Amino acid sequence: MSRPTTLSAWLDFIQAQHPSTIELGLDRVRAVAERLGLERSARQVVTVGGTNGKGSTVAFIEAIARAGGWKVGAYTSPHLLRYNERVRIDGVEADDAALMAGFEAVDAARGEIPLTYFEYGTLAALWLFQRAGLDLVILEVGLGGRLDAVNLVDPDVAVITTVDIDHTDWLGPDRESIGKEKVGIARAWKPLVLGEVTAPSSVLAHAYAIGAGVIQLGNDFFHEPVEDGAGQWRWREVGTELLLPAPLLDAPAQRANAATAVAAVRALPDELPSSVFAAGIARAQLPGRLQRFERGGVEIRVDVAHNPQAARELAAFLDRQPMPTHAVFAALADKDVAGVADALAGKITHWSLAGLEPGTPRGQTAAALAGALADTEAAQGSQFETVAQALDAALAQAKPGERVLVFGSFHTVAEALAILDSAR
Repeated sequence: MSRPTTLSAWLDFIQAQHPSTIELGLDRVRAVAERLGLERSARQVVTVGGTNGKGSTVAFIEAIARAGGWKVGAYTSPHLLRYNERVRIDGVEADDAALMAGFEAVDAARGEIPLTYFEYGTLAALWLFQRAGLDLVILEVGLGGRLDAVNLVDPDVAVITTVDIDHTDWLGPDRESIGKEKVGIARAWKPLVLGEVTAPSSVLAHAYAIGAGVIQLGNDFFHEPVEDGAGQWRWREVGTELLLPAPLLDAPAQRANAATAVAAVRALPDELPSSVFAAGIARAQLPGRLQRFERGGVEIRVDVAHNPQAARELAAFLDRQPMPTHAVFAALADKDVAGVADALAGKITHWSLAGLEPGTPRGQTAAALAGALADTEAAQGSQFETVAQALDAALAQAKPGERVLVFGSFHTVAEALAILDSAR
C-alpha cells in the first residue's frame, strides 16, 4: 500500500487505523515505542493533567523555560485550526514534512498493532522530540492520566491543574474517581504539583502511597494580588517571593495556572534564575482562552470552556467585567450542557444555540442542544444550524458597549476563529 503524501491524507489514514476514537491503555503504545527506540524525549519532562487549565499551564511553563534560554518541546491537544499546533519545538509549530516523517516512522514500527489517532500523534511527537536535542519537554494529557498515551513517559515533575466532573464515561462519576485516574501520571519520589486548594483525597492518598512529593497551591505555594501594583501579583513559598506581571491570558483562573506553572518549573532538577519567571508570564499566549476581538464597538470573547467548572470561571469573568452579553453556545453531545448553562444563569442577555458542523465527532444539532437544556434559561434561546450563523445573528443584535461570548467546545471556537481571524 502506498503511503499518504500530504499531512491531511496522513490524518485521514491514522483516523481509520483503529475502530475506536478512544481506547485507553499503555500496552500497545509502549510496544510501538520500544520498536521505535524511544527512550528519553528530553533532558527533563513535565507532564500536565487535569480537567481544566492544562493548555494554559503548558503555555506558561513553555514561556518561562524559553525565557530562560532552554530549548523546549510542547505536545498539546486538541488543536483549534491546524494539527501542527499540537507539536511545538522552540515555540515553532512542527511543519507538515516533520509530522509526516513522524507518522511514517510510527506506522512502519507498529506492524499489526492498532493505534488510535491520539496514540499515533503522541508517538510521532515523542519521535520528533527525541531528535531535537531538547532541554525540556512538556506533555499535555489527552484524557485522564493513568492510561493516557503520554503516561508512557516518566516525568520529572507531574502537574494536576484541577479535578472536576468531565468524561464520566471513561473516568468515573465523581471527583474522587476522576482524581484517581488523573494522579496516575505521578511518579514515586518525584514532585507532584497540584493547582487547586481542595484536591480530592484520592489524589493525595495515591501520592503519599508512592512517595510523590506533593507541592500544593494554598499549602506549599501561594498567589496573591499586590495592592496598587497595576495588575501585578506575588508568587510565594517559604523563603521565596516573586513579583510577577498580570498574565496576557485573561481569566480569573489564569493566575492560578501561572502560579502552578511557576511551581512546576521550580520543581525541575535544573534551576532557572528568578528573573525569567516574570518574562515568561508576560509572554505566554494561547488562542481560544477568552481571546478578544472587537467589531463596531462590540467586544467578542472566544473561549473553549466546555464543562461546568470552566463555565464557573466564565461567570467569574463576566462578574468582574459586567456588560450585556450575548452568548453563542455549541457543545458536544456528551457534555453536561445543563450544568454549563446553570453556571452562567442570570449573566447572559440572550442565548444563541448552534449546531456543530456535520461530521464533528459527538457533535449535535441546535435542536438537540436545546432539548438537553430544557430545564435551563438557555433553552429559550434562538437556534441556528451553524456557529457562523449564530455569530452573525449575535453580532447583528449586540450594540456598541455590549459583548458577544462564543464558547462550548474546541470545535465551536475553531469555527468562530476561522471567521474572526479572516476578517482582521
